[in-house]
Amino acid sequence: MANNLSSENSSLYSEDLAPIADSNRTWNTWNYAALWISMSLCIPTYMLSSSLIEGGMNWWQAILTIFLGNTIVLIPMILNGHAGAKYGIPFPVFARASFGTKGANIPALLRAIVACGWFGIQTWIGGFAIFQMMRLWIPSLETLPQIFPPSFGLQTGPAICFILFWLLNMFIVYLGVESIRKLLVFKAIFLPIAALALLFWAINAAHGLGPILETPSKFTNSTDFFHFFFPALTGMVGFWATLSLNIPDFTRYATSQKAQIRGQMLGLPTSMTLFAFVGVVVTSATAIVFGTTIWDPVVLAAKFESKALVSFAMIAVAISTLATNIAANIVSPANDFANFAPSRINFKTGGYITGIIGIFIFPWKLIADPSGYIFTWLVGYSSLLGPVGGIMIVDYYFIRKQRLLLNDLYDTKGIYSFSNGFNINAIVALIIGIIPNVPGFLTTIKVVDLDFFPSFIIGLYNYAWFVGFGISGLLYWILMKNKK
Repeated sequence: MANNLSSENSSLYSEDLAPIADSNRTWNTWNYAALWISMSLCIPTYMLSSSLIEGGMNWWQAILTIFLGNTIVLIPMILNGHAGAKYGIPFPVFARASFGTKGANIPALLRAIVACGWFGIQTWIGGFAIFQMMRLWIPSLETLPQIFPPSFGLQTGPAICFILFWLLNMFIVYLGVESIRKLLVFKAIFLPIAALALLFWAINAAHGLGPILETPSKFTNSTDFFHFFFPALTGMVGFWATLSLNIPDFTRYATSQKAQIRGQMLGLPTSMTLFAFVGVVVTSATAIVFGTTIWDPVVLAAKFESKALVSFAMIAVAISTLATNIAANIVSPANDFANFAPSRINFKTGGYITGIIGIFIFPWKLIADPSGYIFTWLVGYSSLLGPVGGIMIVDYYFIRKQRLLLNDLYDTKGIYSFSNGFNINAIVALIIGIIPNVPGFLTTIKVVDLDFFPSFIIGLYNYAWFVGFGISGLLYWILMKNKK
C-alpha cells in the first residue's frame, strides 16, 4: 500500500492509518467478546442502570430498557464493523468514502469532542472517589471556603481532588499509553470482584432479592412511563454511539466477519445487561436500606463505616477509572486531533487538548442527577452521532455496495476527494439531520422556554439518535442517487 502512494498524498497516509495486512489480523470471536466485557465493566455503566431506577423505573423496566438499547446499537456496530474487517481500515479512513478525504475530519472531530466529554465525566468520577477517601482522613476538606461562583455548582474540596486526578491523567499522557497496560489488567480483575461484592452487600442488606424485586415503579400511568422510557432508550443507544462509529478501529484486526459479528453479539448486550443488573439491584437496595435512592456508587461506598474499607474502595475506583479513561477516552480523540493537523498536533498535544475540553463541559453538572446524565449528555450527543452513522451506513451498503477502492481512500485526487476533499452531499445531510433535534436540546438545557417551539418539534429530541440517523441517511441516499 505504502509503495503506491506518491509524496503528495503523504498527508493521507501513515502507518497507523494503513490497512492491516491479513497476516496481522488475529482477533477472534472471544477477543471481541472480551473487549466488550472489559469496556462494559465501568462506573458509567453502573450509573446508567441506577439512573433509570432513580428516574422511576422498577428493576425489570430498567433492565429491559438497557437490553433493548444495546441490542439496537449492536446493529450499526456490526454494520460499520464490516468495512474494518473487510478492508483493514480504521474509522477516519472509512469516513473518507462518504465525507471525502478532508471532510472525514468532520465526523472524526464530532466523535473526538464526545470522547472529551466522556474524559471529563470519568475524571470527575475518579477525582470524587479520591475526595470521598481524603475527607475521612482530613475532615476539613469538606469545609474549605467556597472559591467558585454558585452557578458552577462546584465545592472547593471535590474541585481540588478533581484537578489532582486530572493532572495525573495528563501525566500519563506525557508518559505515553504504554504505561497504562498494568492498570488495565488491574481493572479487569478488580471491577468484577467489586461488582459481585456490591451485589452480595445489596442482597444481604435488603434481606434477600425479594424486597428489591418487589419495589414498584414510580410511574402511575403509561403516559408518564413512556414519556421517560423513549428518551431513556435513546440514551442507552447513545451510550455506545461513539463506538458504533469507530468500531472499524477494532474490527480491522478481525480474522473474519463472523469473528467480529459473533464476538460483538455475545459480548455487548449480555455484559451490559448483566453489569447493569448489579446497578439496578444495588440502587434498589439503597432505597430500602437508607430510605433514599443512591445512584452514584462512589457516594454509596463512602457510606460504609470502615475508613480502611472506604479508602481501599476509593483508591481502586480511581485506578480503574484512570485505566479506562486513558484507554477509551484519550487515545481515540488524541489521534483524531492529531489527524486533523498532523504537522502541528502530535499525540501528546492531542491528549492535552482532550483534557482541557473535558474540563469545560462541567462534568460534575452532567452527572449530578439522572436527568442531566441521560437527557442532556447521552441524548444530546446522540443527536450529533446518529446522523453520521446513518450517512456512513447508507453510503457503504446502498451507494458503494460494500465495495471500496483502497488506493483512492489515501489519494487526494481519487474518487473520494469529491469537491476539494469534501462531499457536500454528506455535509448537507449531516446538518439537516441535526437541526430537528436542536429545539429539544435548547429547551432541555433551558436556553429557551418550552413555549418557544411547537411541542411536537421539542418531542423529537426524545428520539434524537433515531431521528438524526433516519433523516440524514435517507437524505444522503436521495442526494447521492440524484448525483448519479
